[in-house]
Amino acid sequence: MQQPLFGDRLTHAVLAKQNGVCVGLDPRWEQLPAGLRPSEGSSLEAVASAFEKFCIEIIDVVHPLVPIVKPQSAFFEELGPSGVGALARVCQYASSKGLLVIMDAKRNDIGTTATAYAKAYLGNHGQSPFGADSLTVSPYLGSDSLEPFINRCNQVQGGIFVLVKTSNPGSGFMQDLRCGEQTIAERVADYVQSESLRTASSSNAYGSIGAVVGATYPDQLREMRQRMPNVWILIPGYGAQGGAAADVVAGMDHQGLGAIVNSSRGIIFAHENPKYQQASSWQAAVEMSTRDMIAALRDALAQRHEVR
Repeated sequence: MQQPLFGDRLTHAVLAKQNGVCVGLDPRWEQLPAGLRPSEGSSLEAVASAFEKFCIEIIDVVHPLVPIVKPQSAFFEELGPSGVGALARVCQYASSKGLLVIMDAKRNDIGTTATAYAKAYLGNHGQSPFGADSLTVSPYLGSDSLEPFINRCNQVQGGIFVLVKTSNPGSGFMQDLRCGEQTIAERVADYVQSESLRTASSSNAYGSIGAVVGATYPDQLREMRQRMPNVWILIPGYGAQGGAAADVVAGMDHQGLGAIVNSSRGIIFAHENPKYQQASSWQAAVEMSTRDMIAALRDALAQRHEVR
């Protein structure tokens, strides 16, 4: 039996957990808890093993609390073959715990190369080597470079998140350039909206072709929410990069749907935060920071409703 569309699965997951928090799995050797950190000069294999254990223990903490996680492939790829293997196992473990998985790899190319990337990452439960439910992709090779990823989404009920307006300070270099009446980001957003509507189960539903819009540009996030009514928005930039709860809820509808908000460092390295240093363990700090983020988003959404 074919599983539901990715957009519908994400809607169900967010409603089930009553929040749109996405935990970013971005392991860094120097920030691992002391009991997990290999000694300096350890082999790449030893570091990869530590990354895998760290991420699995985070998943054990957060899977009852949040709907989705986002492994960042770069931190694993840096370690070579052992890191890539660890990444695949982390994705598969997250799926086994009922979490949806966004592979944050920002891939793109044209033709058969794009198809190969899509087949590598997209497709859970044995449909692809990495087993991710969704993948971040760059649009800047053009619409034909996105078509193989969209086709793969249709084949395996997967999803993609297209970079529209990213959270980094230099994003305006290209994304804010005007092309006639539109900026490049707006043109990409219109394309994403049209493709997402094609993959939506109804005209009122969110489709499987999502967008990345950063929390660090709240005015543009509000505009993009209106411009892409059928699009799931992945919002990076919360917390460590400066985005606040009041900023990110602009990407959500009245039910708290339509956007998932990523936090990486603020959750997975919560043991470094003085606020959580009284926690009984680094895992307890992860749980506390996750619950605090859930509460902050819920409060900000409620306040937005009161203002209206």
